[in-house]
Amino acid sequence: MSWIRLVRPEEATGALRALYDEAIRRAGKVFQILQVQSPNPRVLDTSLELYKALMHGPSPLSRRERELLAVVVSLENHCHY
Repeated sequence: MSWIRLVRPEEATGALRALYDEAIRRAGKVFQILQVQSPNPRVLDTSLELYKALMHGPSPLSRRERELLAVVVSLENHCHY
């Protein structure tokens, strides 16, 4: 069985701490999807930039439609959203 050692918010330092602090300001906590990327803060930062571009950037879809699509895809993948 494979595993990834997550860096918990209380253990984070440096660039990862800054990314976690941003997540807490935005969502009130650090979701596990972010923590699973914690061994490589640069990857986490790039992932967050992609998320922001997809969900907040210019698009013919409204924010509500984008969120709805994310929920539907998560349900189809049997993921908690």
